[in-house]
Amino acid sequence: MSSTMPKAVAALLLTTFMLLLTTPPAAFCLSTDFYAQTCPRALTAVRAVVRGAVTKDRRMAASLIRLQFHDCFVRGCDASVLLDNTTTTVSEKGAVPNRRFTKTFRVIEDAKSTLERICPGVVSCADIIAVAARDASASVEGPSWDVELGRRDSDAAFASLAASDIPTPKDDLNTLIALFRKKGLNSREMVALSGAHTLGTAQCLAFRDRVYGNVTVVKDVIDPDFARKKRRMCPASGGDRLVQPLDPVTPTSFDNNYFKALMIRKGLLVTDQVLFSGGETDGVVDEYSKDEGKFKNEFAAAMVKMGSIEVMTGSDGQIRRTCSKAN
Repeated sequence: MSSTMPKAVAALLLTTFMLLLTTPPAAFCLSTDFYAQTCPRALTAVRAVVRGAVTKDRRMAASLIRLQFHDCFVRGCDASVLLDNTTTTVSEKGAVPNRRFTKTFRVIEDAKSTLERICPGVVSCADIIAVAARDASASVEGPSWDVELGRRDSDAAFASLAASDIPTPKDDLNTLIALFRKKGLNSREMVALSGAHTLGTAQCLAFRDRVYGNVTVVKDVIDPDFARKKRRMCPASGGDRLVQPLDPVTPTSFDNNYFKALMIRKGLLVTDQVLFSGGETDGVVDEYSKDEGKFKNEFAAAMVKMGSIEVMTGSDGQIRRTCSKAN
């Protein structure tokens, strides 16, 4: 560095250089106005499709929010979850955690078709998933947030990771914390994101063992009357696809009743109740059960953070013309 260069300028250049080395690439590539010039109507178009789908079936809000989680937890937020089987790729759609998304996939494809008419080849399927999750939340009295955009799509699916990296309904607390930490999310963010279970339903297959007392993780942490009621709705054998709400009070509205249910031992899934069963996350559940605003704010922040997991940007990946197949 030149000896004649003013020390202040030299210090500024050095600081800038260090920031370039330490700032993640996504911070330069993802932005809330990514499509402002190339497709200014993109967000409005996606919102219209999502609102139409949720108006037709309010349960769709839960599925659209959950879809982003299932996408981002498998090799990052790259829309790999939307790819169909090919001769070289086994689809993630067949993995157990993703088998209930059939109608949800169609909503994303509808949004993509709309965008391809407006601005072909511009908006990624990964970004559509992220925007749809935000709009789904807002459509059922949930929080909204600024979605950072600029993700690119994968040209391959990762079926084996869909089976291993997405939590199962029977995981214990330590397993959950480890799975979220692997993706860069701490235990508080894990609880906030689990709050998405304030919406939607679970199939009998996912909660049968819990209500019949066949799991040791939270065997005694269940309200007896709640267990008896759920047993009437879920036979000891058969009826695997019968569903029950994850939030027993307001299953189609985004609020904090899910956490209130955990406080009185009425979590439907093992992975719900372990959040409040004498472990390190009890305090967070207690906070959210008392302060809906705090829950909504932290949920929104956690969704933004989750949406940046292992994203592809710039010239990596591709912009799929159809979300279900690579170009």
